[in-house]
Amino acid sequence: MCHAFTMVTGYCCAHATMYIDVDSLPLPEIAGSLPGQMTIGPIHASVFPLSMAMFSIHPLQSISATEIKRARNALLANHDKEVISFREIFIQEPRKGDLSAFLDAEHRGELPFTTPKRLAKCQYDVIGTDKVPYYHEATVDIESGKVLEHEVIGKEHQAALTLDEFDILVEVCKESKSFQDALKEFTLPDGFEVVVEPWPYGGLDLTDENRRFFQGLIFAQDTRNGNPDSNFYAFPLPLIPIMDFHKREIIRIERLATGGRGDGIETKTQNEAKILDHCANAEYVPELLPNGTRKDLKTLNVVQPDGPSFKVTDNSLVEWQKWRFRVSFNPREGAVIHDVHYDGRSVLYRLSISEMTVPYADARAPFNRKQAFDFGDGGAGNCANNLSLGCDCLGVIKYFDAWTINSKGDISPQSNVICLHEQDNGIGWKHTNWRTGRAVVTRSRELVVQFIITLANYEYIFAYKFDQSGGIDIETRATGIVSSVNIDPGKTSDYGNVVGPGVLAQNHQHIFAFRIDPAIDGHRNTVIQEESHMVPLNAATNPRGDYYEVRKSPIKLSGWADAAPQYNRVFKMVNTSRKNRISGNPVGYKLTPPATQLLLADPGCIQYKRASFAQHHLWVTKYKDDELYAGGRFTLQSTKEVGGVADAVARGDNVEDEDVVLWSVFGLTHNPRVEDWPVMPVEIHSVHLRPADFFEANPSIDVPSNKNLSSQEVYQEGSKCCKPAKL
Repeated sequence: MCHAFTMVTGYCCAHATMYIDVDSLPLPEIAGSLPGQMTIGPIHASVFPLSMAMFSIHPLQSISATEIKRARNALLANHDKEVISFREIFIQEPRKGDLSAFLDAEHRGELPFTTPKRLAKCQYDVIGTDKVPYYHEATVDIESGKVLEHEVIGKEHQAALTLDEFDILVEVCKESKSFQDALKEFTLPDGFEVVVEPWPYGGLDLTDENRRFFQGLIFAQDTRNGNPDSNFYAFPLPLIPIMDFHKREIIRIERLATGGRGDGIETKTQNEAKILDHCANAEYVPELLPNGTRKDLKTLNVVQPDGPSFKVTDNSLVEWQKWRFRVSFNPREGAVIHDVHYDGRSVLYRLSISEMTVPYADARAPFNRKQAFDFGDGGAGNCANNLSLGCDCLGVIKYFDAWTINSKGDISPQSNVICLHEQDNGIGWKHTNWRTGRAVVTRSRELVVQFIITLANYEYIFAYKFDQSGGIDIETRATGIVSSVNIDPGKTSDYGNVVGPGVLAQNHQHIFAFRIDPAIDGHRNTVIQEESHMVPLNAATNPRGDYYEVRKSPIKLSGWADAAPQYNRVFKMVNTSRKNRISGNPVGYKLTPPATQLLLADPGCIQYKRASFAQHHLWVTKYKDDELYAGGRFTLQSTKEVGGVADAVARGDNVEDEDVVLWSVFGLTHNPRVEDWPVMPVEIHSVHLRPADFFEANPSIDVPSNKNLSSQEVYQEGSKCCKPAKL
């Protein structure tokens, strides 16, 4: 039997691709603005010769198409007798010492005469005579075109995957006789097409060779409705083909158990030929819903008649209220926040989402390999959505674009990968004078920097939220479709929940790591662990039993700590050399770690060993250039975490009054509900950063308490409110 094949971009999302001739781009595109309009801090480049303005690209601006081309051409010249396959080219941020000096001068209103070089980080394969790719990384000086650093990565590590490799897996499956024969074991209903969803292979088994593997999850799509968005996850097939990428062949096909509780973990239950007969459609696109969408929902618009309150310069500098920071974008981390100041005072040097691992908890082989590292394996930036006006972000919106390169070196745009907008978040502060009845209330407005990634079945919405009181929230929302496998009719499972006919949604975790590089009034900071403890009744200090003690312990050496809500454990990033004039305490910001469940895999297994970062809520390390990734540089097919945050902690560095980095880890243990099917409502988690004696009063006390005149009352009835008597 023949089956039509559909390519799902699988673990990543597809982009509309338009390749461009970067030679045709005008030179101002390099600078990101028109000549004479570009600014470096408060000083306009128009006062300098035009040639100087052309090279005055801010060190934190994202890479341009022209810069990618220059770096690409430098690599081609450096490997003129070899075949190159490109993976990524993005900005290599300057070393912190150089960049900090530049930023300090910028904030003083001085135009530095020494600007850090614009460097490109280049990741690529060199195809050897044996036709096996060898992974390389190089740093290129964009202006001069010189290769400054070159590293050949050892075979013990695997480069992050690319969409081109996913295409190859689908093509190899289509041409594989063994895979075609495996499909013939099933009798699919008429009008169904086979879908191959590429996935990273996961941690290598002990019996695996150290080669580059890919695996595919297999589904069938009902095409009878003529809609290409019909939900194929409702029809899982119990097969996983394994491809040796270097050989370009399917080396084995793993048959999956479809049994349930009591069937054991080793026994492969008998797969019936009509494997999908007990499955049913589960659609989510509006036009395929059996009863359509709701008809009683009235329009709710976000209207900003005066335009936005924010300002964006150089396509990277954001100014809003008293906040000032820069936004960049790269293939691995997605949106990154830099050089954060509030009212002219330094708060953070860099803020990013560093890593995420998603281990599945089905004990039956080969599901032990079902563990993704969504930032390290494929890159969050590579999987960023093209955000839609009026859908993903509301109000008056500024979008940021990015650029990507394919294996041949062709450059294409990634449009609208970040959206910047304002939103209302309820009451900011309020007080009513009980004697006069007058209430003063302000709304809490937030500035949101948001990007969204699609990783096969799942979506993650990431947002950095800045409020008017000096607070920052780092928020993630998980949504999308749960990863599904086939289960026999009438059975249930210890490994997940049956969410639809024939569909088992496996239990799993999502564990995130946020990287926070503080600069609290400077780069020498200390992290203080603060707890609140009950004090027993005693005549000397607590004779009536109402007193509790606040204990403060500075973290002196790099290490880890966990959340302890029973003690209200918080971590304060402070500058001990700067005291608050009112309280006398050092100025600081506090982080309250979410008290969520951490990695549940056994310490002896590969899932646990390759995700050391997921074992504690907070890690504190001393800053080191290029140490950005909680799970290490290389996560694809890893068997242990190498060069991640655990290795950084193992150095035992002094972190008191030093340049420190905090890694905030939290998890979502997802034991699926039927209500998560066919698409789960968002699950929201946040890490909160709040000023702690950083200011001398409420920083939002001057926010206007204007009435919103567009608000109106309906169903008006007699209203009563308490009004105290005057004494």
